[in-house]
Amino acid sequence: MKINTKPLPGMMELLPEEQIEFDRIMSVIKKHHARFGFVPIDTPIIERSETLLAKAGGETEKQIYRFNKGDNDLSLRFDLTVPMSRFVAENFSRLQFPFKRSQIGKVYRGERAQRGRFREFYQCDIDVIGHGELSVKYDAEVIAIIYEIFRELNFGEFIIRISNRNLATGLLKSLKLEEKTSEILGLIDRAEKISSKEFDEQLAALKVGDSAQKIKQFINIYGDSSEIFAKLEQISIELSDNNQFEKGISELKQVVTILKAMGVEEKFFKVDTLIIRGLDYYTGTIFETNLLAHKEIGSVSSGGRYDNLSEYYSKEKLPGVGASIGLTRLFWCLRDLGLLSFSSKTPAEFLIIPFSDSELPKAFEIAKSLRDKGENVEVLLEEMKIAKAFKLADKRGVKFTLALGAQEIADNSFKFKNMATGEKIDLSEFLK
Repeated sequence: MKINTKPLPGMMELLPEEQIEFDRIMSVIKKHHARFGFVPIDTPIIERSETLLAKAGGETEKQIYRFNKGDNDLSLRFDLTVPMSRFVAENFSRLQFPFKRSQIGKVYRGERAQRGRFREFYQCDIDVIGHGELSVKYDAEVIAIIYEIFRELNFGEFIIRISNRNLATGLLKSLKLEEKTSEILGLIDRAEKISSKEFDEQLAALKVGDSAQKIKQFINIYGDSSEIFAKLEQISIELSDNNQFEKGISELKQVVTILKAMGVEEKFFKVDTLIIRGLDYYTGTIFETNLLAHKEIGSVSSGGRYDNLSEYYSKEKLPGVGASIGLTRLFWCLRDLGLLSFSSKTPAEFLIIPFSDSELPKAFEIAKSLRDKGENVEVLLEEMKIAKAFKLADKRGVKFTLALGAQEIADNSFKFKNMATGEKIDLSEFLK
């Protein structure tokens, strides 16, 4: 019986040329994490179920891959944030705060497999964890890193949409609608996905009375940063209890000021009151990133501020701010749209083709000299005709090839062929 070789539904498997591009994108993300001083950590894929379920509930709990091994109740991690919270609590006395952490790894969710939704996928996370308190300046730094990453990746124009949860929750508190906060925030969060008529109907169904106009006024604020802040200040003046709302404005202003000071161009970010973020642990700054030419993808990076995500694992108050890129989903969407290049099927830029085993020692010597210079080099160990070898090099996307025979060794002449231009380049040029 032939065994089914297809990967399980919801598991992405890539061809070599695709994996090379995937790894390139990941390396850009890692590079910018490090450039801002974020330290790498890793946590086990398998955790105790009680650890993961301490914060999780509802739909998340249903999606967790859970199993028993002996007497142990175990689960696969469904994100990197909860394991990070456990890690910080476990290693609290050995960490320096603010603790700036970077983690890239696979997570698992038992969602219904569909286009662009995966059960196994890579998350690329950064978080800053404070002890007792944490400056809002770090909120801006996290956003600046996302800006630098997508600017280098160059997938087209993008916008980082920024808000603060204190605005919406403060508004609803002032309007005496606290009991309906989750329903109203959920409606605001999907406002862009429904018509204005549907929004009005669903808002009316929540029985908010005259407050409906104030809510619609809040989510329909447009303009540049100064115009938006002026309109928010006007709303604040009209609120009876505006302390939380004012806190949201103040924090948002700080974030915008720091972003500008860090050199983040304003055309790449905007204040947007429609940004709510669904996860209930966000308490301050929140943001989402969209590719302007491909809004159908949705958010390609998101994050925000939370007061104390480690409260279930530690008695210490550990506020934080973080950002995440769902790399697997992003890669799949970009590949599906034809926005990625798969020109190379090998990491090697050089291919040395010895005519026979007699030339192998020299081939290895040349390869080592290039590798010592940091180049990726493959020596073709399978004997084949030179025409076939060049065809192989062309298919793999190798940039330079060296046909190595007895004559080249006798003349001490080693010239690589540029596969794109046909130009001959002496080995010495690469060894300078």
